[in-house]
Amino acid sequence: MAQGARRTIVEVVGVVLLAVAVTAFLAVAAVRHGFFDLQVYYGALRWWARDGGELYDYLRPFTQYGFTYPPFAALVMLPMAYVPWLVAIVISVTATVAVTAVLFWWLVDPIARRAGWTRWLALAVALCLAAAFEPMRETVNFGQVNMLLLFLVAVDLLRLLPAGNRWAGVGIGLATAIKLTPGIFIVYLLVTRRWRAAFTSMATAAGATLVAAALFPDASREFWTEALWNTNRVGDLAFVSNQSLRGVIARLDPEHPSTLAWLVLVLGTLALWAWRSRAAAAAGDEATGLALTGAVMCLVSPVTWVHHLVWLLPALILLVDNAMAAPARGRQRRLLLAAAIVGYGFLISRIVWAWERDFTGLDGFLGSNTYVWISLALLAFVPIRRAAAPAGSPVEAPGVPQLDQPDRRAPAGERHRVGRPLSVR
Repeated sequence: MAQGARRTIVEVVGVVLLAVAVTAFLAVAAVRHGFFDLQVYYGALRWWARDGGELYDYLRPFTQYGFTYPPFAALVMLPMAYVPWLVAIVISVTATVAVTAVLFWWLVDPIARRAGWTRWLALAVALCLAAAFEPMRETVNFGQVNMLLLFLVAVDLLRLLPAGNRWAGVGIGLATAIKLTPGIFIVYLLVTRRWRAAFTSMATAAGATLVAAALFPDASREFWTEALWNTNRVGDLAFVSNQSLRGVIARLDPEHPSTLAWLVLVLGTLALWAWRSRAAAAAGDEATGLALTGAVMCLVSPVTWVHHLVWLLPALILLVDNAMAAPARGRQRRLLLAAAIVGYGFLISRIVWAWERDFTGLDGFLGSNTYVWISLALLAFVPIRRAAAPAGSPVEAPGVPQLDQPDRRAPAGERHRVGRPLSVR
């Protein structure tokens, strides 16, 4: 048997074994939510489109949960009202898997090329590991839209903006019109002075919102004047699943959480993010800009349920990316790989749920907010990378460690993209 064929067989067997191991892990660790959030969308849309009810008056039976997204999201999801429930589940899961595969291809494939890994194998391993990732499995089990929104933003930041495409910003605008929190990426474009993309995203979000308002004036009026401000619709801020800074403050004093303390933390976090984001943009490192902004969005949003933390995936992948671009036996590679493994390990573990009923005491403070600490660490320490200086030229930033020079196996056209071997600051 040829060596290439033998290697392929070994790789296929390895992926199958990993998939079996992940499946076994999920059988034990994954919580089945019965597509709870998808049921809310489905029920609200059918109530609105087919039963003549008001969109934001609908509550899932025996719960306080209703449709919380802007009317444009309802417009995008409207076909769901006319398909059977099982078809809605298939569409939700298929769409999530498809966009995850494409996003991972963008992030992982350049690393595989540079490191000499088999490209399909790298993608398959990454997808298996993603399936065990608690925010990802929660997204699928709830029937959430998180990965679809992350994909829309990534289209802009990883593909269109680096290429100077005039349509850069449309994806961010659409994501913002569907769910307001991705609007922080518009702020990212403003902070980093990409004016054209910023105004494109604002125009897209405004246009989509106005289209929805023209088609559904009653629903739009109710959302922007009432439903948006009704915090009872989203759940208890102190609930352990709320892994945001607001959740940290709420768990310190569930009866009287300090808004002032929260605002101080938010302002400090935003200042750190703005500083690092501008450095990433100046270095042309759009992938790190995506990672930093995804992390800060999770931190400053009043509500960040565990499934929202799929926005941390780019940061974790970039830790591996930077590790593989560092010297093979160097301390930097070991530290970055260790950080990626520890962060991923905690984020598959369901550790915060050990304090679901009692988050008092020092152990409760540290343990119930574990994912918040990871988000803060990623925001502060994910490396920002700039193109390595040509051989023999002075280093632009004295004292900044350099990663390996571009691997000659990587096509020249790939070296400016995600996964390129760059220096770290």
